[in-house]
Order: sequence, then structure tokens, then C-alpha cells
Amino acid sequence: MDKEIIIRSGATKIDYALTKNGRLIELHKDEEENKFAVSDIFIAKTRKVLSGLNASFVDVGYEKDGFLHYHDLGPQYLTQLKFTKQVLSGRLKNYALKDIKVEKELEKSGSISDVVDPNQPVLVQVVKEPISTKGPRLSAELSIPGRYVVLVPFSDRISISQKIEDKEEKSRLKRLVKSIKPDGFGVIVRTVAKGKLVAELDQDLTNLMTRWENMCSKLNRASYPTKVMSEVSRTNSLMRDVFNDSYTSIVVDDEEVCNEIKDYLKTIAPHKENIVKYNNPKVPIFEKHGIERQIKTSFGRTVSMSKGAYLIIEHTEAMHVIDVNSGNRSNKADSQEETALETNMIAATEIARQLRLRDMGGIIVVDFIDMRKVENRKKLYEHIRDEMADERAKHKILPVSKFGLIQITRQRVRQEVNIKTREENPDGDGTGEIQAPILVIQEITEALERHLKSGLKKVTLHAHPFVAAFITKGYPSVRSKWFVKHKKWIKVMPRDAYTFLEFHFTDKDGKELS
Repeated sequence: MDKEIIIRSGATKIDYALTKNGRLIELHKDEEENKFAVSDIFIAKTRKVLSGLNASFVDVGYEKDGFLHYHDLGPQYLTQLKFTKQVLSGRLKNYALKDIKVEKELEKSGSISDVVDPNQPVLVQVVKEPISTKGPRLSAELSIPGRYVVLVPFSDRISISQKIEDKEEKSRLKRLVKSIKPDGFGVIVRTVAKGKLVAELDQDLTNLMTRWENMCSKLNRASYPTKVMSEVSRTNSLMRDVFNDSYTSIVVDDEEVCNEIKDYLKTIAPHKENIVKYNNPKVPIFEKHGIERQIKTSFGRTVSMSKGAYLIIEHTEAMHVIDVNSGNRSNKADSQEETALETNMIAATEIARQLRLRDMGGIIVVDFIDMRKVENRKKLYEHIRDEMADERAKHKILPVSKFGLIQITRQRVRQEVNIKTREENPDGDGTGEIQAPILVIQEITEALERHLKSGLKKVTLHAHPFVAAFITKGYPSVRSKWFVKHKKWIKVMPRDAYTFLEFHFTDKDGKELS
């Protein structure tokens, strides 16, 4: 299995495409103007304290105030608040927490009005970026993520990733971390720490402690609101959270970013440094690797799948609704159940990909094709669960309901990736939109394959002269590729009367095929 990361660098943003066997599975964008990224830490001031919501609105410099709920204050909020005030006033110069006096923990069922006052300074971290009309979701329980561990100030707990199932390995990691953990800090051990030596964990902790001390040193001269700790560069962040030994290639079109990734891999996976390649940008990197075409086909309301099936994806304020359609699949009575199962399994794989690709979150309801057999519904549920096993975002999948629906909840911390794929109609007056013309060849190819599979010996394609020329000219031409694959020569007829994206097939008698 080939897994690649393809990185396109621009003047104000960097795009990251993750592929598996050449198929796009994730798309990330890092834009300079994003000042409220997940994990950023701010010194801010509370505004309104709302007892009814048990929450406070916090001014972090965004047009909408951030939202801080009582349950996101963390049990050691009072200790953190005292520490913050001492650092802000300049009375505390030592930022290690081993000698700090621990205050009483917050009660789980307490009220925010008892512990938070308006215009009170507070250290907060972005846990959900601004989405739609809402400001950022905040937490006062800070965490600083590293490659192998996450540092949690004002805590003393050691937690091991639940994805590490080996009890002996869990005990080993807990023992190692306990021996190197700084006092006053908790540690969460990440999945990638499995099998790592104490020296590697210690180096990661040292780096995180340096980031903590640098952040604290900014506090006593900071105004409100000010970002005091940014997430590391998006490139390094992506490598930290996504990269593992299963990746076989990283291709970058910018030498500076390429060198940055190589330097980072030297510290976390030196044996993988040679998979990073610089791509001379004579041909745009996303076009060279087929990413641009996949973006055009993967976003938008309708998503085509193999064997003629397709998805309809609708967005509402409260949820996403996905409808599975069999398209021109066979619906014979004696094979209807098998057809439905096969189409649903294909759709489940594509839906798991779409959720990651678009970073869809909240409630997702999928209307699969009805299946009568209980065992088939169970097989579908297990399949979509397996397809989402590698999903990094927290999610929950409910079994198929008697109406053929599967409900999914998926954590959303950023804006959904939304790419406009429809373009102005070149045959119209500028008021209508059509799907991207780049897809017309793919549509023609799929239609041709359906006609040839039905047993037709001779097929003629009628298309606009521009499209006909694109199919027949050059080497190897699209038509010659069809010949190699199907061992049939397809006659292509240019038709001046056709609109740009119009095409039809006829049989040997000139009869138009549906």
C-alpha cells in the first residue's frame, strides 16, 4: 500500500494532500490569516458570566467572543488562576510548577459564577476553531502536544493512549514517564510512543517544557488579548499528528518547506528522511499527481462511485444527510438484495473517505439502500466501522436502523473543507452553472464502458468538436487508451450543433443509446 503526502506551497497558504494508493483521502489547508487555530493559547479576559449556561464569554480578539464552559475550566483552575496572576504581576519568575501551592479542586457540579468574575485574566486554549456564526470554543485546561507525549500543566496524572492495548507496554511506558515527568505536570502518552526508548520520551518532554517556559515569559508584558503560544508550524504539526512509518513518499514543491520537513524528520524518524522529495514546479504538483482532478470529482453535492452508483450529500444547519443511490445498477428481483449490499458496501467505503476529506462533523445521517436480511445490515455496519477504524477524529457509529439509516457523530474542531466545483456554463449567458468540464472525459469513459459491457460490438461517440479533438489527438490519445483496454476502436464524430459538454453514443445502425 502506497501512502503519500503531497504538499503545494503558495504565497499565503500551504495545501496538504494525503493519498492512499493514489486516491485522495485527506486535504488540509494552512492559511496565514488563521489566527485561531486549534491548540493556540491566549491570555484573555472574561466578559459576561452566564449562570444559565454555566459558561463565560471570553475576549480573545475574534469578532465573536470565545465560549468557555464550566466543565472546560479543569479541576485545577484555581491553581492555574493564582499562577497566572503571579506571573502577570512579575512576582513569580520561576515557571516550574514543583513548588506552587495547589488550590482546592473545582467541584464537577459547581457554578461558573462562583469561580469566574467579569474582566478577569485567564489563560485559555482553542479547542474548536470559529465555525459559521460561532466564536472559538475554549478550554482553561491547557495541554501542549508533542510527538510522543502531551504535557498537561497543573496536573499529576499519567495517561496512556487507549489504542495501545498491550498491558505490558502500557506498564513500561507508565514506568518510564513517571521517572522523567516534571513535578506539577501531567503527561498523556500518545500511540506513536509505543516501543520508544526513555531517551526519546525525555527529549520530547524537554522540548515541551521549553515551550511552556517561553510562553510564561511572554505573560508579564502581554496585553489582553494576546496569543502567547502558537501551534508549531502547520508543516511540523502535520508531520507530528499524521506521519507514521506507513508513508512511502512526501513530495513538496517548495525547497524551504522541503528542508523544514527533512529537518523535522531527522529528529523523529531519521530512517524516513530519504522519502522527502523536492518536485521542480514546472508542472503544478497537484495536477502532476492527479490531485486537482480528484478534488473536482470528490467535492460538491453529487459524488460518483464505481459501477454507476453515486452519493448525494446535503448540508443543513443541524446535520449532514447522505443519500446512497445505485444509479444504473441492475435491479432484477432475484439479485436486488445482492445489488443493494454491494452498492452499500461501496458507498460505506466512499462515505468514510468523504468524512475525512471534507472534515465533516456533527451529526451525519446516511440513507443506505434498503436491505431485508439482518445479516446484510450487520455486515454493512461492521464494514463502515472497519473503514473508519483509522479515523483520528472522535466518532461514534450506530447500527443500521429498521429504516436503513446509519447515524454517525464525528468531532468537528475546524471549518469543514468546502471547495466550489461547479463552473459557469460556457454555452449559457453567464447565469447558469455546470459541473467542471474537466470531468466530461471521465463521464464519457464510464458511459462507454457501460455500453461495451452490455455486449455492443460497434459504438460511435458524437461530441462537440473541441471534446472530439481532445479524445482523438495526441499520443497516447484517450481513444488509443480505450483501444488498449477494450480491444475495440471507437469512432468519434465531431458535431458542430452540440453544446460544449453534450455527448451521445449510437450503435451500428445509428440508433442513439440511452
